[in-house]
Amino acid sequence: MSAEKSMYERMLAGEPYIADDPALARDSERAQRLAHLINTSDPTDHERQRALVTELLGGFGEGSEIRPPLQCDYGYQTSIGARTFVNWGLVLLDVATVTIGDDVQIGPNVQLLTATHPLEPGSRRDKWEAAEPIVIGDNVWLGGGVIVCPGVSIGADTVVGAGSVVTRDLPSRVLAVGSPARVVREL
Repeated sequence: MSAEKSMYERMLAGEPYIADDPALARDSERAQRLAHLINTSDPTDHERQRALVTELLGGFGEGSEIRPPLQCDYGYQTSIGARTFVNWGLVLLDVATVTIGDDVQIGPNVQLLTATHPLEPGSRRDKWEAAEPIVIGDNVWLGGGVIVCPGVSIGADTVVGAGSVVTRDLPSRVLAVGSPARVVREL
């Protein structure tokens, strides 16, 4: 076996990679198929919904719920804790890991975006990408339309107002709003 890492290994290690690697394409297609099944299955069949989400994600805690539609790159890079509620329209660009804690509330049309792209035109033209993980602490509430950018951690018990764009880490027990999101008070 070659000492050089595959693009798949580079992505999982958090290193720059090219996304059209055959192994990554297979994994992405798997996620697309499962997301399609989740998004088109009977919404009252909670057992099937849970089984599909559990198969898609790297972890899905007891008592958690995701309302379709759901979109993701890979699925296995995302773990969701117990008793977490995700409203309609979650987008997970889970190239790097996305860790969502227990008792989290996620509003409709939230985007958790781990993917990054080089600023250098040549590297971007050559299709190089990278990613930085996202961590959402326990008991966080992300209002509708929130966007969380690559590399961001949000501390426990924090609330992020609707439509905010989170570009930097947020501490625990604060209210943050705006674009970019700014702490407006402690909770």
